[in-house]
Amino acid sequence: MFPEFRRSQSRTASSSFLLLAAVLLLLCHPTHAIKFALQASRFPSPKCIWNAAHPGALVIVTANVGPGDHQRVDIEILDSGPNRNVYLSKKNISGEKRFAITAHSEEDVGVCFKNYLDPDKSAGGPVEAKPRSRVIDLDIDIGADAVDYNAIANQESLSGLETEMRKLEGIVKEIVDELDYLKTREERFQSTNMSTQARVQNFAWFTIISLVGLGLWQIFHLRAFFKRKYLID
Repeated sequence: MFPEFRRSQSRTASSSFLLLAAVLLLLCHPTHAIKFALQASRFPSPKCIWNAAHPGALVIVTANVGPGDHQRVDIEILDSGPNRNVYLSKKNISGEKRFAITAHSEEDVGVCFKNYLDPDKSAGGPVEAKPRSRVIDLDIDIGADAVDYNAIANQESLSGLETEMRKLEGIVKEIVDELDYLKTREERFQSTNMSTQARVQNFAWFTIISLVGLGLWQIFHLRAFFKRKYLID
């Protein structure tokens, strides 16, 4: 009886652990992957992919730039803040490249590409006559998804279960940070709402007092005017 009871408890604990792991994996941020063709031009406009990132979040950008003759692809990573902070800028990238940055603000982080026609080759005419493009395969990992747990496991000699627990720990921390961020933003919105309400109320009182004062002034002014014209006593 007791061995069966222990096995039942073990199965229940395993089921609870798997359920918790599934819920946490569903709540975590997914990996953002996109593949597109980037047209080449002598004066190209940037192609940007934006993702939300909190301050202090690790962002790993993996770009695989396909081959292309007479073309130069530049990459720039920046945020959407008013100052347009540039985290990284590289020219003439090709093949698979991996970049790591840390977000410093609550703005979105953008990965921008430009595909230039090679200025040394574009003067001959035939290069520009044919439309050219390069295929870019882009992966963006943010937060807990950007951590290489396999390297941590090899460095610290962790077992498979310990590695999964470390992943869950990172996901839980990210969820807690997300909730703290949402709470802070809600408090800021509430403070802004209260401040706006107080300003509207003060403006309403100012308008009422101004109208009453203007009405009294009109009454005394008209009374004085009628007295000067001997229309009233």
